[in-house]
Amino acid sequence: MMQTGPVRALGTMSGTSLDGVDVALVETDGETLAGFGATGYRPYAPEERAVLARALGRWPGEPGVAEAARVVEAAHRAAMAPFAGAELAGMHGQTLAHEPGGRGTHQAGDGARLARALGMPVVWDFRSADVAAGGQGAPLAPFFHFACARRVGLSAPVAFLNLGGVGNLTLVDPTRDRPEAEGALLAFDTGPANAPIDDLLRSRCGQPCDRDGALAGGGRIDEAVLTEFLAHPYFRKPPPKSLDRNDFAGLLDAVADCADADAAATLTAAVAATVAVGVGHCPRRPARLLVTGGGRRNPVLMRMIAERTGLAAEPVEALGLDGDMLEAQAFAFLAVRVARGLPTSCPGTTGVARPVSGGRISQP
Repeated sequence: MMQTGPVRALGTMSGTSLDGVDVALVETDGETLAGFGATGYRPYAPEERAVLARALGRWPGEPGVAEAARVVEAAHRAAMAPFAGAELAGMHGQTLAHEPGGRGTHQAGDGARLARALGMPVVWDFRSADVAAGGQGAPLAPFFHFACARRVGLSAPVAFLNLGGVGNLTLVDPTRDRPEAEGALLAFDTGPANAPIDDLLRSRCGQPCDRDGALAGGGRIDEAVLTEFLAHPYFRKPPPKSLDRNDFAGLLDAVADCADADAAATLTAAVAATVAVGVGHCPRRPARLLVTGGGRRNPVLMRMIAERTGLAAEPVEALGLDGDMLEAQAFAFLAVRVARGLPTSCPGTTGVARPVSGGRISQP
């Protein structure tokens, strides 16, 4: 158990977009946020991204997994080494496979090796304990969203929408006294987000993403594809619920006959439509929809979300937060909670039966 009072924690996130490693310092006691520190980013090189992409959907011991883990660990060491003064680190790792209720969850990257390399304690493997207790193991940022809402003084229910490779939504009631309290949080994956759009642009145009939604903005939505996509039973399933990056891999096949711009427009509309379905699952309509992750930089996607939800889609920067680093900051915050034995998930966030403190702590 750590000493009481705020500590300087370093958090990392390597998301389903496979773009790189985000790093952020946070000063926190695991309940409140005393301040935010320096941030950094280490992109994956194309050959590293290819290694990770080949390992998606694979489990420990399967071909390519050990190589992917080496890539993840090397990138994390390089990203984290320049940061001085941290007392503790939280490493999410790279999710390769996620199957709650089945084989479990698999994040590549060994926190014990990272702890030895960096010379500081590392908290890692955040999701396994929740999955073992019957939870979805995702999303895990909601406890941090609760702390953010309290820090900026919000008093009405709001939704944080993360648009990474997969989309996830957190409904926060900041009037509750703690995140695990009944009604404080509801969280779930909404559906695919940037992943299919990015995959389309890489395969057809040799580009990493649809920058500023330029391609989608010039296309027409294939309504038949969209209707069939939204008929998937996942979208009728009540939350909490979670997805793997590849759960909707068939969406790319569905737009195979569309022109490039039409395919991009249809995929972008699909993301927006799933967000609208997600908002409909909220027991209380949020007063604000606050968007984080790379998708907030896509004005076409943000416009479609606003049109379909009837809520202004606001980047979290409207609250003075950093939408590029929110998830890395979240894992710094969660690392302190793990070290202090505090819950990191609860029935409203992952569907676990009771609050769980996940994560393993490895000493240097």
